[in-house]
Amino acid sequence: MRLALILLLLMAGLPVAAEMEVPQSRADIRTGFVPVVKRAAPAVVNIYARRVVDVRSPFSADPFFQGLFRDFGTPRQRVQNSLGSGVILGADGIVVSNYHVVGDATDIRVALNDRREFSARVLLADEESDLAILQLEDAHDMPALELRDSDSVEVGELVLAIGNPFGVGQTVSSGIVSGLARSGTATGNLRGYFIQTDAPINPGNSGGALVDMGGRLIGINTAILSRSGGSNGIGFAIPSALVAQFVEQARAGHETFRRPWAGIDGQPVTADMAEGLGLDRPGGVVITQLHPQSAFLAAGLRPGDVITAVDGHAVNTPAEMIYRMSVAGIGARARITGIRQGRERTVDVALIAAPEEPPRDARVTGRGAAIPGMRLATVNPAVIGEYDLPLTARGVVVEDPGEVGLRAGLRAGDLLLAINGAAVDDTGEALELLRAARRRLSLEVQRGGRRVTMRFRL
Repeated sequence: MRLALILLLLMAGLPVAAEMEVPQSRADIRTGFVPVVKRAAPAVVNIYARRVVDVRSPFSADPFFQGLFRDFGTPRQRVQNSLGSGVILGADGIVVSNYHVVGDATDIRVALNDRREFSARVLLADEESDLAILQLEDAHDMPALELRDSDSVEVGELVLAIGNPFGVGQTVSSGIVSGLARSGTATGNLRGYFIQTDAPINPGNSGGALVDMGGRLIGINTAILSRSGGSNGIGFAIPSALVAQFVEQARAGHETFRRPWAGIDGQPVTADMAEGLGLDRPGGVVITQLHPQSAFLAAGLRPGDVITAVDGHAVNTPAEMIYRMSVAGIGARARITGIRQGRERTVDVALIAAPEEPPRDARVTGRGAAIPGMRLATVNPAVIGEYDLPLTARGVVVEDPGEVGLRAGLRAGDLLLAINGAAVDDTGEALELLRAARRRLSLEVQRGGRRVTMRFRL
C-alpha cells in the first residue's frame, strides 16, 4: 500500500520543477495528470493539410523505359491529404509542426481543442530538421505553451505526449524520457538530434507536444521506431531548444532555416581510434577535413583535432555538433573544446552562414548550347551545403537539368567537372564550352560518390 502511494505521488508530482507542489490529499492524488492536461491541451491543435502532386507513369523515371514512354500520356494531378498535430507557441497564432505534415501544402486548416478553425500559412519550413512554423490567419489571444529549455531535461522525467493519433481526436499518453542526445537513430530522412520517450506516439501525433509535468513544452513529437507502424514505446521528439531557434528566425522574416556552417568533415571517435588520438576513452568528433573558408580553420583547429564539446555540451557525433551550432544560431560565438595530441584546449569560433564566395553566378544555357535550358551554378560553400556535395567539390553544379538535360540523363545536384576534356571552374567557362561544342559532347560528371563520363553525338 505504501509503495502504491509513493508511485501515485510521483505520477502527480514533478521531478525537476520546484514550483510544483506535492499533493496534499487523496483527492489531489486522484486527479493524476488532469492539471497538466488542462494547462497544455488547449494549445495543441489538429492540422489538416492538402497538397497537389503530379502522378506520372511508373516507367517515366526508369533509364531504360523512359525513352519508350516519353510521350505516353500526360502527368495527372492528385490531391494528397495529410493529418497531424501542432503546438501554439504565441498568443498571435504562431504554431510549430513537422515539415512532413505541412511541407508543400497548398491548403492548411488548423482546428483547436475548442472547435475553432483557422486557415494557416507556412512562415518557415525545413525538411532536414522536419520542422515548420505556421501563422494562423486572423488569430489573437491564442492559448500558448511555454517553452522549457530542453537541456535541463533529464532521463526518467515523467512526460505527456499530446496529439491526434489516427485522426481519432486529441489524445494524451504518458511515459518517461527514455534517452537524450539520440542521433542517427530515427527512420526515413531524419538525421537529427532527439529526445527519446516511451510515451506512446502513433501516426497523427506528428507535430504534437511532448510536455513536462509543469505543462511546458520540451519537444515536438516527430517519429517512431517501429516495424508495424504502431507505437512500440520508442518515440523521438525534436528538442525545444531547436524549436525556439526556428520561432526566432520565423519572426525575423526568414522563409528557410539558416544554420551555421562549420566547413568541416568529421567522424565519431571509436574505441580503436581513441588511443592513437591521445584519449583515455572513446568520445568526441575527430576532424578529418576542413574547408579553406571554415571558421574552425580560422580559429586554429586542424585535421586530427578531436572536438569534445560545444558551449560546454558534450558532442559525440557530427549530428550533435550541428545541433549545438544550430541552437546557438548564426552570429553567435561558440566555445569549442578540443583535444590535440592529448592536450585539451578551448577556442572561440564565430558561427557564420555558408559563404557565397565565389559568387554562384547562376546561369541558364541558351538555345545555342549543346544542352539548352540547363540552370548551372558555380560551386561555393553555400552550394556545397544545399546539394550535399563533398567538401572539396569544385566546378559547376546542375541546379535544373531542363527538359533536354533530363532526357540526356542529367539530374539536379550533378557536378560538372569537365566538358569535352576541359576542366570547368565556373558557369562562365561552362557556357562557353557548351556553346563551342560541335558534333560531339563529353561531360565528366560526379553524382554522389560516382564519377562517370557521358558522351553524346550532336
